[in-house]
Amino acid sequence: MTFAFSAELLGQHQVSFNHCPTCGLLQCEEPYWLEAAYSDAIAVADTGLVMRNIGIAKRLATLLYFGFNPRANYVDVAGGYGMLTRLMRDDGFDFHWDDKFCANLLARGFEADPGQQPFAACTAFEVLEHLHDPLAFIREQFTRYGCRTLIFTTELYAGNTPPAKDWWYYAFNTGQHISFYSQKTLERIAEQLKLDFYTFHGIHILTDQKIKFSPLFHILLIPKVTSALTWLIRKKMDPLTFSDHEALMKSLNRK
Repeated sequence: MTFAFSAELLGQHQVSFNHCPTCGLLQCEEPYWLEAAYSDAIAVADTGLVMRNIGIAKRLATLLYFGFNPRANYVDVAGGYGMLTRLMRDDGFDFHWDDKFCANLLARGFEADPGQQPFAACTAFEVLEHLHDPLAFIREQFTRYGCRTLIFTTELYAGNTPPAKDWWYYAFNTGQHISFYSQKTLERIAEQLKLDFYTFHGIHILTDQKIKFSPLFHILLIPKVTSALTWLIRKKMDPLTFSDHEALMKSLNRK
């Protein structure tokens, strides 16, 4: 790793960022400030949380419906308040929630149980930039949930590392974004895990499945196209909104 730049995090910590010329990973020094950074699990400045989850749910529904098994079980790791899990269940996908550091507010009753059922894939949206050891995190999820597919997002940089003052994604004021990736970085992670790597319009996939994505698939995952497809997918699937309500009501009655 070679020194790239230093920046002030949380308005008080002067932190060095280092770059790997081999894989492209850009990462801060050992993050000693994380307890302060995560006094709230969700950064107060994250005004895009709701819009981001709605947009991701549309693209994810399209990806799973046309590229994977839409009837399988899935787990959203580092799932925050549970919004994405709830949105996916509302579209008919059997999603479950997991997060060590955040309260499940919107998908209560659908926490993932690793020993209860097999999972076809883990999802982790806007998570990898928070990790100082992404390989260890990915391996942990694969071991915990018995799968070898991770569907995720993180903003990638292209070319040289963006200067400290020129990229909004650094989010220095929150102190939570500590690792940054190029496509080459993710390809190297795939090599380390002996997986294949795919990327479609900002959604990235690490998987041991040999998936044959046609050129049409790139069109299907264009955000405007996925928005138009959402109604069709929901119609073909069986939304779990009311059946989840009934199951939760029965659970409350037994108590």
